[in-house]
Amino acid sequence: RLPASPILIYFHPTTPKTTMASPSAPKKRGFIRMDSLGGGNHGDDHGDSSKHHSTENYDSLTYVTDESDAWRAHMATEHYYHRGKFWNQGKHETSMRYVLLSLVGIVQAAVAYGTNICSSYFISSKYNHVYALLQDGSVFKSFIYFVCIQLGFAMIASAFVWLEPVAAGSGIPEVKCYLNGIDIPRIGDIKTLISKVLGVICSVSAGLPVGKEGPMVHSGAVVATTVSSRRTKNDKEKRDFVACGAAAGVCTAFSAPIGGILFSLEEGASYWSPSLTWRAFFCSMIALTTLYVLNGIGSAFGKVGFNKLFSFGNFIFEGRESSFAVYELFLFFILGVIGGLIGAIFNHTNEMITHWRMKHINYSKTRRFLEVMCISTIVSLVSFLLPLAWVKCTPIPEDDGSFSESQLELLDDLVAFRCVEGKEYNEMASLIFTDAGDAIRFLFHLHRHTFSTAALVLFFLFYITLAVVVYGIAVPSGLFVPSLLSGAAFGRLFGNIAKNLHPGLAHSNTYSLIGAAAVLGGMARMTISLTVILLECTGNEQFVLPLMITLMTARIIGGLFNDDLYHIHIHLKKGVKFLETELKSITRHHNLVAGQVMSDNVIFVKPVEKVGVIYDILKSCSHTNFPVVDTEDKSVLYGTIGRNALCFLLKNRAFGQPRKQFVDGTFAMSMSSDYLEVNPENKRFLPTLQWEEIEKSYPKYPSVKDLRISRSDRECYVDMRPFANTSPLTIHEGSSASRTYQLFRSVGTRCLPVVNRYNQVVGVITRSDLTPEALSEKMLKLGKKHA
Repeated sequence: RLPASPILIYFHPTTPKTTMASPSAPKKRGFIRMDSLGGGNHGDDHGDSSKHHSTENYDSLTYVTDESDAWRAHMATEHYYHRGKFWNQGKHETSMRYVLLSLVGIVQAAVAYGTNICSSYFISSKYNHVYALLQDGSVFKSFIYFVCIQLGFAMIASAFVWLEPVAAGSGIPEVKCYLNGIDIPRIGDIKTLISKVLGVICSVSAGLPVGKEGPMVHSGAVVATTVSSRRTKNDKEKRDFVACGAAAGVCTAFSAPIGGILFSLEEGASYWSPSLTWRAFFCSMIALTTLYVLNGIGSAFGKVGFNKLFSFGNFIFEGRESSFAVYELFLFFILGVIGGLIGAIFNHTNEMITHWRMKHINYSKTRRFLEVMCISTIVSLVSFLLPLAWVKCTPIPEDDGSFSESQLELLDDLVAFRCVEGKEYNEMASLIFTDAGDAIRFLFHLHRHTFSTAALVLFFLFYITLAVVVYGIAVPSGLFVPSLLSGAAFGRLFGNIAKNLHPGLAHSNTYSLIGAAAVLGGMARMTISLTVILLECTGNEQFVLPLMITLMTARIIGGLFNDDLYHIHIHLKKGVKFLETELKSITRHHNLVAGQVMSDNVIFVKPVEKVGVIYDILKSCSHTNFPVVDTEDKSVLYGTIGRNALCFLLKNRAFGQPRKQFVDGTFAMSMSSDYLEVNPENKRFLPTLQWEEIEKSYPKYPSVKDLRISRSDRECYVDMRPFANTSPLTIHEGSSASRTYQLFRSVGTRCLPVVNRYNQVVGVITRSDLTPEALSEKMLKLGKKHA
């Protein structure tokens, strides 16, 4: 049943006890209007609290430009100034945008290259020293050194998270939230970037089952935010730069520019456009070019040393038209099914562990730090003792002319551990006691049975168990490499068994690639972007169909049980109201309408309002947007105005004293200010502040704590008509919940006023009203009423 009339709250100014309003003064609620209008409050962006509106909710971003009179005047002035010129305002903004995108690509490439070089240096130095001690026969001394050096790196990585908690994890869930319209604090700060990059170098060097590729997405987003901070004028421009930065992050992590663009499209951005595709393409191109230039340092001019970049190595043809037969596609389908099941189990187990962490560990920084120390010690113990217990030394295959040059280099990199150097290798040490990238290349490219079934089973169980525990601890960490490595081991195991049963099948390294895609696809549920990323990393287009079949199967099977791991961690974050692409079918078919979904308690302001009223509203609630209701014109919706604009107007004292004038035989009220005089009888209103002054303050607007309002100031009036958004997006109270959700989600607004047929505000819909929990609560209440 729709509400019969709007329920609005209006604040009367209260008289302060002192001449100046203190920022620390307690909140004072105004009186409810007595002209049949009254109510309570809203939630999230337009209220304080309710059952499903947590006080920990993050603010929402708005991707819709406010079309106020001040904005229109500013745009008209800009176009008038550049009229008739070849180099107009549009071309200037476009050129500056591409200059900034170039800087984003260059800086992100430098960050990724430095991260890769530093982590590779620390890892190689660590293992070289351990190998030297082992060659001298000092097993105990090498063990103590190995445990201590890895523990030291883990402690440093956790220390960076102690300084900046947002730097923990891969950062992909946080970037997805931001691109969805959720303003998570400090996600784009330079402090977060420094902590993320230095922390992931140390966490990878600590030997933990983590990757540095996921954090590169976050670092790309932070680089984009930092580089464009002085040029972006609103949330929409900033969002587009963050999406391009995320694409550049994937590009520099995997040397996969097209895959990076598709990742940003498929997994990152909630709002996409053709122009954004071109910008992301340009940014990725610049990033990859810079990466090649940096990678060529120290080598001959123009020579690209791919060995220093993260790459799986090129998959060469096996002396025939294809590396697999058509009937093997069914085996790839089975791998996709198993990979989806493994991913679902991994995600569920990690979710349970994260719930336990949130209850017992995450509330204390000290406990999180101690947890990292304990897990690092366990990982170091297992990583050293497992190869030590594997006493079998396998002879290195001799070159019979069938090995390629890259395969011969990989044979030289096999780890001897305590075996004869150059003649034998330790299977378990070659997978554990080395860099994760080298282990993936071993599994992908060594054709023969380099690794036995027992070694692959033991390594797979060990590695994926540690990975599911480690993901979520207080260190910067990624999911890509652990998933790829454990999946490569499983795929190779599957290939060994299949080839023993049928010798005519493809080599087990082909199954290793498909297994890696299956497990990662089962955890992350990516399809298009992951297919292209793996193709760009392998350099062999013949695997397109096997990868497509495997990834699609893994996504479908895993989706039967739970969400992907990124969405699971998003939903575990308190106060995050993530909006999916579309509503669940049960909500679409329940005949909910906007009037039943909305919150009908609305706090509003008048077009011309007292400073005391505005100040009391800002002090007493956390709304980020307010309807402007013209009470002298049948209470119709005049427009909306944001909290930031109100604070800016009060901070800059854009108000004046009221006075009466005798005009045409009647008294008319006018408002005088320090800047000019405004007559409300005129059809056009002159702003007391120019739009560019408000625009320049983005995103660091003043808050209500920064305001100093005296007793005399409270009696002054603020004319909000020049600054109110006079063309706000609204929705009729009879519109379906599905259409309401689609409008709110597609345009990216902060709040959506609900109006009746007389254009009177009857409620407001915010992000909190459209979450699955809120809609389920509405449906339950309606069901009880009908019962």
